Amino acid sequence: GAMRSRAEVDATLQTAKLNPAELLPAVHCLSFGPQAGAGECCLLQLEPGLCAELEAGRSLVIRGEKDEQAVLCSKDKTYDMKIADTSNMLLFIPGCKTPEQLNADQGSCNIIHSQIAGFSNNYWELRRCRPKLKKLRKLLMEDPYEGPDSQKDQTLAFSKYTTEDLLSLIQASEEEILHQLQVIDACKIEGYWRILEFDYEMKLLNHVTQLIDSESWSLNKVPLRTCLEELGSLEPTEMIEHILLSYGRKYIDDAGEVYFEMCEDKICRAIAQMLLQNAVKFNLSEFQEVWQQSVPEGMTTRLDQLKGLALVDKSSRPETIFLLKVEDLPEDNQERFNSLFSIREKWTEVDITPYIQDLCAEKQTVGALLTKYARSSMQNGVKVYNSRRPIS
Repeated sequence: GAMRSRAEVDATLQTAKLNPAELLPAVHCLSFGPQAGAGECCLLQLEPGLCAELEAGRSLVIRGEKDEQAVLCSKDKTYDMKIADTSNMLLFIPGCKTPEQLNADQGSCNIIHSQIAGFSNNYWELRRCRPKLKKLRKLLMEDPYEGPDSQKDQTLAFSKYTTEDLLSLIQASEEEILHQLQVIDACKIEGYWRILEFDYEMKLLNHVTQLIDSESWSLNKVPLRTCLEELGSLEPTEMIEHILLSYGRKYIDDAGEVYFEMCEDKICRAIAQMLLQNAVKFNLSEFQEVWQQSVPEGMTTRLDQLKGLALVDKSSRPETIFLLKVEDLPEDNQERFNSLFSIREKWTEVDITPYIQDLCAEKQTVGALLTKYARSSMQNGVKVYNSRRPIS
């Protein structure tokens, strides 16, 4: 198309009833370039922190399989991606100068011809979200590790996942995934992440607690070297060390010896799980007695060690306790509440907290979640929560 002259520009301003004195002298004359089209480009709105990551040469990754909502991940955070529509069309103009730049550059020719390279009427918006980590345990539980003698492991048929595999399958940032692998006590065996099968894990834990008992060691000073020497004939040494890392805190004394301080709560909790998984419901007082007898000498069992693992039913006579693991519940907020309210119609805040704590976003409280997804009422002077919607 023909280039506009200054006279044509001034005539247009006059028709539009605009006063040239109130405008900068420079004029952008826009025309569509040969390749300009919608859908060629995507716009992504970034907060300053993420922008800095890209400028520093780090990458942002979009993760998700065909049936999942895409998320965007930095090295350590996860964001939901939503499309935001704009009422005005957004034009992409390479090398376009802003009024500030033009003001600084008084000598610039006052008619500037610019080509539009593309346009869009929407952009991607990012919202920080909880990493979707439930799938991690689900994948690793397809084939838990049953020990070196397991027949299943000799076959090539089972599903194995490397760190790379998990990065491409789990919708979370690398740091969030690696942290979660620690939380669920996964261990790397021959380059693949595995979760120990529960009975095998208990067998290993039992070897360690029996050794502690027979050597009369203090629970907060268990020597790694002796454990490996004594138990190495029974199980692979890396498994012995893994169980110590899972159920203890590693430290090094002044002489450079490696010790573990065993975690009483976690050991008591595992033994409770072993007892509870064989029954639908357990009489509470009988359970408490058997449980205390089953834990290593010197350890004390307390019901608050079972948060997010088991639930006490105070309304039944006698009172009962049953297994209810938070990791078996849905990851989505509404689905989580639906499933909790189908298990029990009315909850106290103390009882429900361990089952919704992990849903809290940054700076969000359990109280705020309850306000949104439940309604409260008083029952015998105690505040209880029930569903806002009928539960099917």
